[in-house]
Amino acid sequence: MYFPEVFIKRQIKNPHKVKVLVLRFSSIGDIVLTTPVIRVLKTQLDDAEIHYATKPQFKSIVENNPYLDRIHYLGESLPQLIKELRQERFDYVIDLHCNLRTWLIKLALGVKSSSFKKLNFKKWLLVNFKINQLPKQHIVDRYLNAAKKLGIKNDALGLDYFISDADEVPLAWLPSSHRHGFVAYAMGAQHNTKKLPFNKMIELCSKVERPIVLLGGEREVPDGEKIKLHFEKKPGRTIIFNACGKYNLNQSASVLKKSQLVFTHDTGLMHIASAFKKEVISIWGNTVPDFGMTPYRTRFTVLENNKIGCRPCSKIGFDKCPKGHFKCMNDVLFDFVLYS
Repeated sequence: MYFPEVFIKRQIKNPHKVKVLVLRFSSIGDIVLTTPVIRVLKTQLDDAEIHYATKPQFKSIVENNPYLDRIHYLGESLPQLIKELRQERFDYVIDLHCNLRTWLIKLALGVKSSSFKKLNFKKWLLVNFKINQLPKQHIVDRYLNAAKKLGIKNDALGLDYFISDADEVPLAWLPSSHRHGFVAYAMGAQHNTKKLPFNKMIELCSKVERPIVLLGGEREVPDGEKIKLHFEKKPGRTIIFNACGKYNLNQSASVLKKSQLVFTHDTGLMHIASAFKKEVISIWGNTVPDFGMTPYRTRFTVLENNKIGCRPCSKIGFDKCPKGHFKCMNDVLFDFVLYS
C-alpha cells in the first residue's frame, strides 16, 4: 500500500498511528457528502486515526460514524478549537471547507495539508453570465481528489449515514395506511427559491397517488397540515401523513430509509436519501445540477425548468424570486412515471 513520505519519516522518529484531520463545518448535505472521504481514509490507510472538525449543531450527522475516531467541535472560540487540535499532533489535514477559519487552522497546525477546489469563480460565471465552465464532476469526487496525496481511491460505495437505535422510527409510529409502503417527500429547504410553492406541492402529491410521508422542520408544519387537509377532503390514493416537525434529523433519516421512493428539493435530505441508495426524484429551482451536487451513486431523476434563461440565479438561494415570477418552480413539469 502506498504510504506518504511524510508519514514514513515521522514513524521512523516516533512510531504512532497516522492521524488525519478532516475539516468541514457545515452544512447538513455538505457534511454527508464528505463521508466517502472519511471511509476510504479509515479503510485504505494502515492503522489510521481519523478526526473530524465541524460545528456542534451537526453533531448528530457525524457522532455515529464508525470510521471516525474523534470529533472536534467549533464553538464560539476558534482559538480554543485550534488549541485543542494542536494537542493532537496531526500528520495531515484535509480541508473540505476552504474558508478563512480552515486556513487559520491549517496555518496554526503547521502540518502537511490539502484542500478541495471550491470553483467559486466558475460558479460566479455561471450565476451571473450563464457561462458554464464547471467540470462534469460530482463534488464528492472533488472531495476525494483532495485526499489523493494520501494514496486513497474512490471505493465506489457511495455516501454513508449512520443512525443510532434510539433514533430508528418504528413502522408502528406511522399510520396503518403507510405501514405497507409509502413515498417520502422532503418538502423543506433552507431557502424558499429551492422549494416548490404550495400549489405545486399539491400538484406533485396529486400525481404520486400513493401514501406520502411529508418530512421537514417546524417551518414546514403549516403547509404540511394544509396539504393533509386538502387530500382528506378529496379521498383517493394520495394519503398524507404530515411528519414535519415531529422528528429530529436522524429520525427523519430513518423514515427515508424505510420509504420506497423519495421526492426532494436540492437539500440535505436528498443526500441522506442517496446514502440509503433510495431512488430519488430531485426537484431543482434556482440552483442547478451543474453545481455538482446531484444524488450520488443512486438512481435518480432530475425535474427542472430548462426553458428560462435566469437559472441559476444563485449558488445557494433566496427568500423569494429576484425576478418575481418564480418560473423555475411554477413552470416545472412533473413528467415522471411511478411503477407499482
